[in-house]
Amino acid sequence: MSQDKQTYLNRAYYGPPIPPPAKTYRRPSHGGGCRCCLLDCLCDCGCCLLSCVFKIVCSILIFIGLIALSFWLLLRPHEVKFYAVDASLAQFNFSVAAGGDTLYYDLAVNLTVRNPNRHIGIYYDEIAAGAYYEDQRFGMAALSPFYQGHENTTSLETVTFKGQNVLILSSSQSSDYGGQKKDGVFDIAVKLFVKMRIKVGWVKIGKFKPKIECDLKVPLSSSGKRFEFTKCRYDF
Repeated sequence: MSQDKQTYLNRAYYGPPIPPPAKTYRRPSHGGGCRCCLLDCLCDCGCCLLSCVFKIVCSILIFIGLIALSFWLLLRPHEVKFYAVDASLAQFNFSVAAGGDTLYYDLAVNLTVRNPNRHIGIYYDEIAAGAYYEDQRFGMAALSPFYQGHENTTSLETVTFKGQNVLILSSSQSSDYGGQKKDGVFDIAVKLFVKMRIKVGWVKIGKFKPKIECDLKVPLSSSGKRFEFTKCRYDF
């Protein structure tokens, strides 16, 4: 009998399975990450707030960009173009003096402005013109303000510079002047200083102050030479 009992004890025992140990859950610390909310910014940790702010800023920038793109596609703005169509010199002579060379000048310039935009009008609130020789200004003139409509070319009033002014020329510049006087054509720059606004529908936008430079080769009236049509450029 004891032998049968010992034999039973030596056999394999198949009892109920041992349950796994219970899992414990810990709330993550601030350094271990966080769970960001999906519907609002009331999150439990700082990274959620930063993420929400970043998403809001990106959404605003994308929205502004879409509005600007739509505005551009609708209006298709083009650059306003300035031209010098005619210019002449009745006088351009230097008188040598101890304090500098006095320039006696009589210059007339005719300009046009082309607005190629189909939906944009332009207010030219102020226009000032300066005449320069060898990067030195010798004359100034003011033009009347005006409004320019869509797809319009406007001829400005004749800009006249007449008088005298002292310019200090280097020896090389004096040599250049002598060569230009002999040729009968002078290198003169006319710069425009403009204050303008644009009009889209009933809305007037901005105050822009572009600078336009016209690099001209102006013939003396007595030379018999003709002025060449010149496109001006923006001076940035």
